[in-house]
Amino acid sequence: MRIGILTSSRADFGIYLPLLRALERDAFFTMKIIAFGTHLSPYHGFTLNEIQKHGFEAAYRIESMLVSDGKEAISTAVGLTMMKFASFWQEHAHEFDLVFCLGDRYEMFAAVMAAVPFQMKFAHLHGGEKTLGAIDNIYRHAISHASAIHFTSTVTYRNRLGAMLDVPENVYHVGALSLDNLSSIPLLTIPEFKANWQIDLSRPTILMTFHPETVNADANVYYAEVLVEVMRDLKEYQFLVTLPNADTAGSSIRKIFADQLSEGERIFLIENLGTQSYFTAMRYCSFLLGNTSSGIIEAASFGKYVINVGKRQEGRDSGENVIQSAIAVEDIKSKVSLIQQVREYSGPNIYFNNGAADAIVDILKAQHFNE
Repeated sequence: MRIGILTSSRADFGIYLPLLRALERDAFFTMKIIAFGTHLSPYHGFTLNEIQKHGFEAAYRIESMLVSDGKEAISTAVGLTMMKFASFWQEHAHEFDLVFCLGDRYEMFAAVMAAVPFQMKFAHLHGGEKTLGAIDNIYRHAISHASAIHFTSTVTYRNRLGAMLDVPENVYHVGALSLDNLSSIPLLTIPEFKANWQIDLSRPTILMTFHPETVNADANVYYAEVLVEVMRDLKEYQFLVTLPNADTAGSSIRKIFADQLSEGERIFLIENLGTQSYFTAMRYCSFLLGNTSSGIIEAASFGKYVINVGKRQEGRDSGENVIQSAIAVEDIKSKVSLIQQVREYSGPNIYFNNGAADAIVDILKAQHFNE
């Protein structure tokens, strides 16, 4: 079976890793990685290196990102990506029996929509989810409608997706693929992490990522300033901040953090930790703060509480380790005080289903032989 993998960012590649390894070690499959989006952007760390570091090569590289991230620029990037992929699919569509796409990014949407006239067969990961604070919610559902097979992270999402699709067959609950990484990626020790990043995780540390609320993009400057005040006030912690992805107004958040925070002693701004270092930071941090999906999906497996701020992730299934907060200084600080009383989370992870990659491989083989 000839498999394509659409990967547009550091985030989706880290999720894909267990599946890439499962496909690579099974002679039934051949696989080609199609890299685009921020993987090829020096402004976002040129994360094509992350693919190569894990022993994979991008068979195809497609550039279509703009440096600007205003509303017009995002819309233009969608159109440009569709144009680039129209030419790509025209030349290469015949090479694939199935192409994997993941999540809800606008550039992933563009790559998939460009393939509709070619009647490409897509497998969609993380469909059926709901994030009301991001325009990605629209892109995710559109990708699902263009896909032929679906692998969801919870039973709730499987049921929602089945009700939403015109053809509800081939919707499977396999769990969150990224959690397979917990058993396959060795974490760094605290000294190893310090040698790599000059950050001592033995100190009380808050791991933070804040992405723009793209349905309320004009408010992101204010939100970033609130988070700067929180970081200044919580002097008993050091902050390890991974910078926002390429969304509407993401650059304004980056600029405020860079201009207003004194880096190097207590606050560290990192473009891309990579999967191993990010999970290491999650393992040793005190808790997470921000609005990233990794806090919702992965933190429970490390026994960590998460202060999820604002509305970007509103509507997503959350475990009992996720504590909601408004983007307001006193509300966030009150949630920090609450976590200081309870410390570690000992409950289950609602996204874990014990081996998502192997389940996907088994389903693909069964489907292939039944065709």
